[in-house]
Amino acid sequence: MSNKNIKITFPDGSIKEYPSGSSSLEIAASISKGLADDALVAEVNSKLVDIVKPINEDSTVKFYKFGDDEGKKVYWHTTSHIMAQAIEELFPGAKFGVGPPVENGFYYDVDSEHKFTDEDLKKIEDRMLDIAKRDLKTQREELKREDAIAYFKSKRIDPYKVEILEDIAKNENIVSLYHQGEFTDLCRGPHMPTTAKLKNIKLLSVSGSYWRGDSNRKQLQRIYGISFPKKKDLDDYLNLLEEAKKRDHRKLGKELELFMFHEYSPGAPFWLPNGMVLFKELEKYWRDIHDSNGYEEINTPILVKDKLFEQSGHLDHYKENMFRVDDGNETYYLKPMNCPEATLVYSSKMRSYKDLPVRLSEIGRLHRNELRGALGGMFRVRQITMDDAHIFCTPEQIQQEITGVMSLIKSFYALFGLEPRFYLSTRPDEAMGTKEVWDKAEAALASALDANELMYSVKEKDGAFYGPKIDVHIKDALKRDWQIATIQLDYNLPERFDLTYEGSDGQKHRPVMVHRAIFGSYERFIGMLIEHFGGNFPLWLAPIQAAVLPITDNQKDYAKEVFARLKECGFRVTIDDRSEKIGYKIRDCETKKVPYMIIVGEKEKQNGNITVRAHKKGDLGAFDLNKFIEQIINERDFKKLNS
Repeated sequence: MSNKNIKITFPDGSIKEYPSGSSSLEIAASISKGLADDALVAEVNSKLVDIVKPINEDSTVKFYKFGDDEGKKVYWHTTSHIMAQAIEELFPGAKFGVGPPVENGFYYDVDSEHKFTDEDLKKIEDRMLDIAKRDLKTQREELKREDAIAYFKSKRIDPYKVEILEDIAKNENIVSLYHQGEFTDLCRGPHMPTTAKLKNIKLLSVSGSYWRGDSNRKQLQRIYGISFPKKKDLDDYLNLLEEAKKRDHRKLGKELELFMFHEYSPGAPFWLPNGMVLFKELEKYWRDIHDSNGYEEINTPILVKDKLFEQSGHLDHYKENMFRVDDGNETYYLKPMNCPEATLVYSSKMRSYKDLPVRLSEIGRLHRNELRGALGGMFRVRQITMDDAHIFCTPEQIQQEITGVMSLIKSFYALFGLEPRFYLSTRPDEAMGTKEVWDKAEAALASALDANELMYSVKEKDGAFYGPKIDVHIKDALKRDWQIATIQLDYNLPERFDLTYEGSDGQKHRPVMVHRAIFGSYERFIGMLIEHFGGNFPLWLAPIQAAVLPITDNQKDYAKEVFARLKECGFRVTIDDRSEKIGYKIRDCETKKVPYMIIVGEKEKQNGNITVRAHKKGDLGAFDLNKFIEQIINERDFKKLNS
C-alpha cells in the first residue's frame, strides 16, 4: 500500500478515507467483522469485482451478501469451480465446458469417459467439502488471450477452453484465469475469496447437454448442484424439491387425466376432457376480460406462405425454429407467431386516428420446431396456444395502452394469488431496425413503467429481435420464478408492412405496434398452475367440482336428487353409486382432488340435508342443501382462492 489515502463513498452517502490499495474486504472488516464474514463480492464504481481486489482511487463501494442476487451468483459460480476441481481430482482427464450460476444453483458441463452416477455425485460432494476445508484462496490472473490459448493447449489441455477463447472471446485482448490450489479455470469472475466459504452443498442430478447447444456436437454430462452458507437453507430447499416432485405437472397431469403426450406427435399435448375444462375456463375468463377492455377477437391461418415471414423478418431471425411445408412450387410455414398475420388484419382497410387504438386479440395455435431433447412436458412444447393481442396505436397513446395492459396483468394474476414483478428487456445483438428506433422504444417502455410507479430491473440484450419488451415474472407456491407475460413495443413491423393511419392533418402516419400476452401460452401457464396449486385447483377451475357419495344403495334416489340440483346450478358434479364402502369412495375423491364430497346417508336422507367434506380439510359438518349451494356458487362465481 502507498501512503496516499483514497475516499470511499458508501451507499448511504457517507465517505471514509482508507490507504490506497485497500481491498473491499479490508474496508468491510473496518466496518464490522460480521460484514467481512458475510460479504461475498463488491461493486466498485458500478462494476462487480473480487472482494480482495485492491482499490487505488476514490471509489463508490457496495457489498453484496448471499441474500442478494449478486451474492448468490458469485457463491454458486465459485461452487461450480470447486465442483470442477473435485471432478478433476477424482476423475483425471476430465475436460470442462461452461459452469455458470443459474436461477437456483449452478451446473458444469463435463467431458469425461466416466459416466457419472448418483454414487459419484456423493463422492464429488465429499471432495468439494474437503477442498473447502483446505481454505484455498482464489487468485485472479489477467493475461493476453493468445497466452491463455497457449496455456490451455499445453499446461492444462482443454479443447473447450481453447474454443471459447478462439471463438466466443475472439474480440477480447485480455482474459482472466482463476486459480485455487492446483486448479485453474478460464473465467470472467468475480469469485469468493476462499473455498472455505463453501459450507453446505448438494449435487442434484446429471443430464446430457450438447456442447454449445448444437446437436451435431459432442454430448457432455451436465451436473447440477445447489449450495448455501446455512444448513437450514439447504434443508429447506431440498424439502421444496421434494414437494416439487409431488407437484410435477407431468405426474399430476396423468393422475388427474388432464393431458397426455404420444410419440406420434412429439411435443404436442393431447388435451383430455378434464384438461379441457381448465383450458376452457381460462379461455372463457380471458375472453370476458378482453371483451370488457375493448379488444376485438380475430383468428388467423396456421399455414402461411413464406413471403409473409420474409417480409416480417422471421425467416432471417427464426427460420431454424419454423416448420416448413412444400406444396408444389409454393413454400409455406406453420406460423411460429401471430404478429405478421395481425398486421394483415390491421391493413385490411383504411384506418383513421379516430379508430386508434385498435386492439386485436387472438387465441392462436402456433408451432415451433424445438429440439426433441429440449422438450419437457407442458413447459417446452412444439405446439403452442398463445393468448395473444396486438395493439396498434399512435405514439401519443403508447403510455396509456401499456398502462392498460399492465393493469390487466396485475388483476389477472391476483386471481391466482400471484404477485407480478417487472423487467425491461433491451436490444439484443441480433436485432432488426436501427439503434435510434430501439432507443426510442426502450425509453417509451421505461417511461410507462416509471409513470405507473413500478419497480423494475433491466435484462440487457434480452429483447425480441423486433423490439424491446417488458417481461413479467411471478413466483409460485414453491417460490420458483416464472417468466409468463410479456409486453413488446415494436416500431419495426409497422415499417416493414407499411402500416398507416390518417392523422388529424389528413396525412398518413405510422402506427406503433404493442405485442402482448398474459398467459404466455396456455400449455406453459396450465403446467405452472398445476404445480402452483399442486392439482388442488380453486373451485371455478376444478375439472370435477363436487362428488355425491351415497353411503348405501338405500340413499341412491336421494343422492340423485342432490346430484340433479347441483347439476341444475351449473356445477361439474359426479355421483359415485358403486357398491363400495364410503371410506373407499372418499379416498378416491381425495386422490382425484375433488374440492367437495357430499355424503348422503340415511340420516341425511331423513333430514333432507347433506354432510360435506372438503378436500384436504375433512368433515365440514351438516348443511342445508340450498344454503350450501348458495355458498359454493359465491365461491365459484367470484373465483375465490382455496382458503
